[in-house]
Amino acid sequence: MWSVPMFFIAGAVSQYVGAAVAVFLFAAANPPAVAWLRAAGAAVVLLAWRRPWRRLWTRRGLIVAAGFGTVTVGMNVAFFEAISRIPLGTAVAIEFIGPVAVATLGTRRPRDVLAVALAAGGVALLAGVQAGADAVGVFFALTAAALWAGYILLGKRVADAGSGLDSLSIGIAVAAVLLAAPLLAGQLNTEAHVLSDPRTWFLGLGVGVLSTAVPYALDQFVLTVVARARFALLLALLPATAAGIGAIMLHQWPTPTELAGIALVMTALVISADDSVAGDTGN
Repeated sequence: MWSVPMFFIAGAVSQYVGAAVAVFLFAAANPPAVAWLRAAGAAVVLLAWRRPWRRLWTRRGLIVAAGFGTVTVGMNVAFFEAISRIPLGTAVAIEFIGPVAVATLGTRRPRDVLAVALAAGGVALLAGVQAGADAVGVFFALTAAALWAGYILLGKRVADAGSGLDSLSIGIAVAAVLLAAPLLAGQLNTEAHVLSDPRTWFLGLGVGVLSTAVPYALDQFVLTVVARARFALLLALLPATAAGIGAIMLHQWPTPTELAGIALVMTALVISADDSVAGDTGN
């Protein structure tokens, strides 16, 4: 279906428009607080949509879901810390080293070695451009990449159990409750009044809907009509989408070196596309 990539692109645009809204929100709230607002907003929407309490949950299933949600929120915290310091497109491209590493883990095929080399080269270019401005931002993007790898591995266990979106709903809700104190502590100690402003909660809910609920729903539709390997190829569009949204909404125009780095990462994603990466859209 020619329209299927359009659904995927719509999900990608929603995802990174949400990230751009989060960048605007950083003017009032710190990144951990915004990440928590995203988690809380996504949890409310996903719980209302999925109503996961209708399933019969085992203790092990709940523990795995909670771990999945906690890793997801942790990944979002690291990602928001990164995009508060470096351009959106650069952060997204750097964090894609996580999925590429998982996809090529334990293999020795020449194409996988090439994919890792290209991804590493792209990250090196992007990190080199940003290191002088904010090495901490690069560090957080790499942390998000590592957490994304963990998210994929946990997500596979959840998917194998046939409860992907329900587990995500429960997991994010549990993580939002457990992580509320540590993620909101900094904001409460500095500018607590921000959290009493309805606009903060409205924008936070918007970030959760745009960056989590909408893209996951559209991805589930796409995965029902295309092969997972083709879905993995579609993932290569994400760094370019993020760079485009960053340029349009945040005026973060990439330099030629940054464009080259993003292109290398996208090429690595195409080369490494297989079932190991498919279905894991991360941020």
